[in-house]
Amino acid sequence: MKKNVIIIGAAGRDFHNFNTFFRGNESYNVVAFTAAQIPDIDGRKYPTALAGDLYPNGIPIYAESELSKLIKDLNVSVCVFSYSDLPYPRVMNISAIVNAAGADFWLLGPKETMIKSTKPVIAVGATRTGCGKSQTSRRIIEILVDMGLKVVAVRHPMPYGDLVKQKVQRFATVEDLKKHECTIEEMEEYEPHVVTKRNVIYAGVDYEAILREAEKDPDGCDIVLWDGGNNDFSFYVPDLMVGVVDPLRPGAEVSYYPGEVVARMSDVICINKIDSASLDDINTVRKNIAAINPKATIVDAASYLTVDKPELITGKKVLVIEDGPTLTHGEMKIGAGTVAALKFGAAELVDPRPYTLGKLNDTFNTYPNIGVLLPAMGYGEQQIKDLEATIANTPCDAVVIGTPIDLARIVKIKQPTVKIGYELQEIGTPNFDGILKEFVRKFVKR
Repeated sequence: MKKNVIIIGAAGRDFHNFNTFFRGNESYNVVAFTAAQIPDIDGRKYPTALAGDLYPNGIPIYAESELSKLIKDLNVSVCVFSYSDLPYPRVMNISAIVNAAGADFWLLGPKETMIKSTKPVIAVGATRTGCGKSQTSRRIIEILVDMGLKVVAVRHPMPYGDLVKQKVQRFATVEDLKKHECTIEEMEEYEPHVVTKRNVIYAGVDYEAILREAEKDPDGCDIVLWDGGNNDFSFYVPDLMVGVVDPLRPGAEVSYYPGEVVARMSDVICINKIDSASLDDINTVRKNIAAINPKATIVDAASYLTVDKPELITGKKVLVIEDGPTLTHGEMKIGAGTVAALKFGAAELVDPRPYTLGKLNDTFNTYPNIGVLLPAMGYGEQQIKDLEATIANTPCDAVVIGTPIDLARIVKIKQPTVKIGYELQEIGTPNFDGILKEFVRKFVKR
């Protein structure tokens, strides 16, 4: 008899696990997905066009809060946990809910879910959201492009809209962001790639179809670079795995799922932000990595800032806006905008909480420890409107934008704005120049 299955997810790894393991697998019947972390993604269906012939009516998506009831009502035998950046106690809390309701609790691993490319693959992952993997990816791409190679990036999924339309997405220009109706969260990941015009980036829902399109990209493809999301491990079999760790959150590399998987699998570990972390915390991370992955090559790095108008910060009352997911499930208390505000002597960081509206109130209620920062939440049109209104309501001399996109292009900001950029800078050796020269020599045919 077929076993009934629920996939527990957050509109990303869950769909990939279905596509690679369950789609077309007649031993199982996926009766539901559950959704968490991302607002307003439940109440949809995983459509027939993506689910395949075994699912003519698609697969419903429910809120994770209904999990226990769904297991009993749908006679579920197996629940597959399929999202990322959770502390171990929370993962096991979910497993207890599943087991108490009578079902098995599964974690699918790389052998069942990684896809093999016809091109060399470099995968970049991290042990937490907000470690700096995106800037690490950009640094790797910069070096490879300067070597004369064509790099195609593929980003971890963020399919928050029409799933059929989002099956395979290609971004080569800023205009493509509008064409694909991207959320702010999506733009934060795609825009830094396309504005440099160094490479194109793909994303979507069906990651085998995405990979095959990326391999034959019209601009050429010598290397595929997997730009991971949250702290998930790669969807593609890597020839070189790079993991980024954050000494501002020491111990997370051995206490979050699946971040420790990334730390244990990586050929290279980049210890980022050593310019802003304490020596004790850096050494804690070094000790933990040495214990679980002693063969990894360690790259020390700083996250250096660029500030377009520092004079608007010094002595001023500023509202700091940071990358949303980094502050929410990433649990960071400080980002690039905050670092810049403190560095250039802001008189005050204005607390946005008395002025938040609508869905931003929900964000602060769900994540009460964000503090005196405003997350750039924009998963949907209403959230973007609420973000714009909250900024307008907040009394400040300037708005410090610590997100990696041109936020003022998306929302109207009446106050003067300061744009913060951040890039990866290796310190000493080993560095990515040497590591990538060896990788190219070994894997790239010229």
